[in-house]
Amino acid sequence: MTNQPIPGKRKTKWPVAVLGATGAVGQNFIRLLADHPWFDLVEVAASERSAGRKYGEATRWLEGPPPPSSIQNRRVIACDPGVVSAPIVFSALDAVVAGEVEMAFAKAGKFVLSNAKNFRMEPDVPLVIPEVNGDHLALIECQRKRRGWDGAIVTNANCSATVAAVALAPLHKRYGIKQLFLTTMQAVSGAGYPGVPSLDILGNVIPYIADEEPKLEREMLKLLGTFADGEVTSAGFKVSAHTNRVPVEHGHTICMTIGFEDAPSPDQAIETMRSWEGLPSTAGLPTRPKHPLVVTDAPDRPQAKRDVNAGNGMTVTVGRVRRDAVLDLRMVALGHNTVRGAAGGSVLNAELLATTGDFDSA
Repeated sequence: MTNQPIPGKRKTKWPVAVLGATGAVGQNFIRLLADHPWFDLVEVAASERSAGRKYGEATRWLEGPPPPSSIQNRRVIACDPGVVSAPIVFSALDAVVAGEVEMAFAKAGKFVLSNAKNFRMEPDVPLVIPEVNGDHLALIECQRKRRGWDGAIVTNANCSATVAAVALAPLHKRYGIKQLFLTTMQAVSGAGYPGVPSLDILGNVIPYIADEEPKLEREMLKLLGTFADGEVTSAGFKVSAHTNRVPVEHGHTICMTIGFEDAPSPDQAIETMRSWEGLPSTAGLPTRPKHPLVVTDAPDRPQAKRDVNAGNGMTVTVGRVRRDAVLDLRMVALGHNTVRGAAGGSVLNAELLATTGDFDSA
């Protein structure tokens, strides 16, 4: 990660904490924040059974190099706003507990960057992919007025919705999506750790992920909606989703069939996606890849094994763009579910907030 100068007149990094730091997504946060140029990871928080123990002892590190010894030797603290001093917290908490805990932190005046589903569809809570709809962060002001707190909750989307929205954003803006059919092939890491039992997933495809299809169908419309006059108006097209768990470690693959208001040719669609650079204000953010969206000409790509780590896991790769006999176009998109679709997405949200001045009082 490059050492971009800290935005504005600030001379020191923003102190941040991770809630749910011992879990799979929490570990990705630790990895991304351990040497971040703008954020100083000062606290790691987790459940009561981990509190008081050293992070290295409380955590079964799942992949990649372990965190620096300075983090491994740090004591885990409780997920309590009265205990956590950092003004900015990244939440990797499970949805079962996230709602109450994240609300308590926002009431205590802290910024909460959440991976959980609990607040995503609240009308005053931003559901954000910075390059796609970073302007929706303006909902924070509405949220504070409505709820009477000084903090804020900002969410990133479901991991599959994130991959699909990055791929579709430039097409929807130019040609107007009318109908969308999605079939996902979702990696086992999306189920957390220990996740799906090995005898269920090895050599198998599971055509059911609890609550995944309605989440994908709802969140796509909010992500590709428009912000005006203090509210987000969801996109008006129809979405139908089939979600499947497959024996792949990382990377959600999504097969899409799309109908448009003004149908492009495959070549026009490819050029539109290749020329898309995302929201200009996100250019240069430390975690943002140079190309958030890449289109491949290879007839057998994207593939999770070969493309999932593009852009350090933050690039969505699209391929097989072709005409469809029922609607207009078909294509395949792939993205890293625990980086772009989880921890990396939240860190990028925080980076954009840092450039807007929202963190000036933190």
